[in-house]
Amino acid sequence: MTNIAKEENQPIAEMDDELLPIPEHRTHGPGHFLGLYGSEHVAATEFVIGAAFVAMGATIHDILLGLFIGNTLAVLSFWLITAPIAVKTRLSLYTYLERNMGELVPRLYNGANVLIFVAISAAMITVSATAVRILFDIPPQIYPYPSNAAFAAIAASASVIAVVVAYYGFKVVAEFATICTPWLMVMFTAGGMVLIPALNETLTGYTTLASFSDFVNLAGATVFTGINAEGEPGIGLLEVIGFAWAANTFAHFGLVDMALLRYAKKSIYGLCTATGMMFGHYIAWISAALMGAATASIMKLSVAVVSPGDVAYYALGATGFVIVIIAGWTTANPNLYRAGLAAQAVFPSVARQKVTLVVGAVVVVLSAFPFIYRSILPILAYAGLVLVPIGGIVLAEQHIFPKLGYKSNWHRLKGVKDNMPALITWGICLVFGFGLNFINIIPFVYLFLPTWVLSIVCYTLLAKRAGADKSYPEAEKREADFHRRVEEYHAELARTESKEHVKDTSMLTKAIRAIWIVIGLVIPAILAWRVLFNSPDLYAYYVNRELFYDVTIWCTLIYFVFAWWDLQRSKSVQRSSETSAEKVAAV
Repeated sequence: MTNIAKEENQPIAEMDDELLPIPEHRTHGPGHFLGLYGSEHVAATEFVIGAAFVAMGATIHDILLGLFIGNTLAVLSFWLITAPIAVKTRLSLYTYLERNMGELVPRLYNGANVLIFVAISAAMITVSATAVRILFDIPPQIYPYPSNAAFAAIAASASVIAVVVAYYGFKVVAEFATICTPWLMVMFTAGGMVLIPALNETLTGYTTLASFSDFVNLAGATVFTGINAEGEPGIGLLEVIGFAWAANTFAHFGLVDMALLRYAKKSIYGLCTATGMMFGHYIAWISAALMGAATASIMKLSVAVVSPGDVAYYALGATGFVIVIIAGWTTANPNLYRAGLAAQAVFPSVARQKVTLVVGAVVVVLSAFPFIYRSILPILAYAGLVLVPIGGIVLAEQHIFPKLGYKSNWHRLKGVKDNMPALITWGICLVFGFGLNFINIIPFVYLFLPTWVLSIVCYTLLAKRAGADKSYPEAEKREADFHRRVEEYHAELARTESKEHVKDTSMLTKAIRAIWIVIGLVIPAILAWRVLFNSPDLYAYYVNRELFYDVTIWCTLIYFVFAWWDLQRSKSVQRSSETSAEKVAAV
């Protein structure tokens, strides 16, 4: 029996919501996505990637221009590729594959996702461990493997905590992550500002900068020198553009972020990814690179082996411990959760909690190996190479097939077990992509482009031979009936779930909000500005820097206490409003 036939008599209300398109009344406006992408892409990885560009030997001019172009291309990719398909189907990629790609393709795809999310989770927990190790006076981990048993124990302990949270309390972590975004943005910027005078003093003997050109000269002479960690000429403009574009290839070309953008009212909200790309992947990467270079100079180590914990400590003092631990955990936990979901899809008979524990055990082991977080850029690029062909296949079905008169859901209509054209296309593209990498014809950061194009062409040709251009009258009728019933169900949901968002306008809430904004964000920003622009000599610089360190840690504590309080009050007011509305409706 085909999937369509199975759904023909199944009540829509009894189906898992994840298997249905998102109803219109649950969609969000641009503000939701501006905050969402800002929180997800200003994270612990920024410390690692910023330093990686220094170690790879990029020049300052290539960084300023290349990161701007590359991140602009990433934003355009989200807007023009991911968002239109997400808004059109209102499905996550995982659900789309389950409905249209048979059994084997989703299983293999989810298996690949498990490996990718496990690597990212382990890397982020290792980043957190590099901050905690400073508290216990554990030496820096300069080797690819753990060289200190205590560091391995710290990483394992942090992993266990993250796994337990992903197992039980992911919702709390998600809420906590939403309030971290503005603070992370301020602190990443402040860290670079605090260390710039020290860098400038080592080069010119002065602690102040007179103009932006002074900053460019400073960064070019001390940070982005064009010479890599081996003392050889480094990467150029095209590589910098490629790294920035490819860092999230699996999310835009690979369509993984359909899961997020299916909630967008309009596809143009894909442009809201700019908060993550232009701040997290532009300003934060450059700031992290400045912090990493200054820290390497202080510690007399290569920037390639300086840990994020050291960088944050020297840039932000005690607050640095907080930023690395929080940024690491808030990135690791959602990826652990995703890894658990993907693993459950591979082993559907096993409960999500159990597979999450198994996946977590692997993360516990891998988090002790520093080479994983130091390889995060290649990991992200190769992850894109693996997953991008699936994005090309889905794009072909949604945009190319209708223009050719093919059925976008032909496999579902035909009712065969596996989508062999998709499986064959994916295999061909993997051989092609990694084959190009082996013979080294083009930089590996650009391998996703020809691979993606090949997937579209190959799948279109193979699907036609398999019957995508044919008609399936009975199945199409059942499919139309299914969509009609979904629309009726969504209309009923809209009537029962229609809730007006009520803002808390009480004086107490306004006071709470003013406290976390002014004390938690404005004061640290002012103090960082003072360090950068009001330190005429080394003595004044050290005085201003110590004041920044001493005050910012207390500002951070106040910020999180009051921001969390604000969040809980807003939720309480909304719940009270909904309860009152339900009582009125009952009467």
